[in-house]
Amino acid sequence: MEKYNLVTLESILKNEEINAYITKGNENLGVIGYTEHGFAHAKRSSNYASYILRCLQYDDRTCELAAIAGYMHDIGNVVNRVDHAQSGALMAFQILNRLGMSPVEVALIVAAIGNHDEGTAAAVNPIAAALILSDKGDVRRTRVRDKETVNADIHDRVNYAVERASTEVDAENKTATLNITIDTKICPVMEYFEIFMTRMVLCRQAAQYLGLQFELIINDTRLL
Repeated sequence: MEKYNLVTLESILKNEEINAYITKGNENLGVIGYTEHGFAHAKRSSNYASYILRCLQYDDRTCELAAIAGYMHDIGNVVNRVDHAQSGALMAFQILNRLGMSPVEVALIVAAIGNHDEGTAAAVNPIAAALILSDKGDVRRTRVRDKETVNADIHDRVNYAVERASTEVDAENKTATLNITIDTKICPVMEYFEIFMTRMVLCRQAAQYLGLQFELIINDTRLL
């Protein structure tokens, strides 16, 4: 019987290959004007994906796999932003196989990474659902690279307007809530919806997969 390695989150965080792809992918996106997709986004996505499943009492290993998927989910940006979820999934497949992770665990992580981008995403397993919610909930001022672009670029403007954002899971009431505080002097609420509506619909689908109702609260007003 073939034996597999227990690949831990700690070992993934220290993996030079993965970290190189995160670094270079983030640099590539900076050149073409995208918001930050580096270690801050990777670690936040990792932490929240794990947190969501812990709140729902998933086992420790599933929560750790969600954290690994969250950390690795954007490595495909080193290839191209277009189809980065699929290229990232293939890269993760090769890396995790080489590290000796079991095929069942590799399959869960690869599916989550390959299904996190709103153009082609679907909550196909709990890890994928948690990754969608954690990734799309990372809206914050510090993701904007250049303050000079805020007035000209709606994506930068929406992110820069965010003063606070958190994803909260209430297992008892079966809700997943994205709670955001924005400075409406920088960005009106309507602009947030203009670019994030498809992401919020995806979050609702992901929450439903986990047996939750998705709620969006902006400036203490429930909008979804």
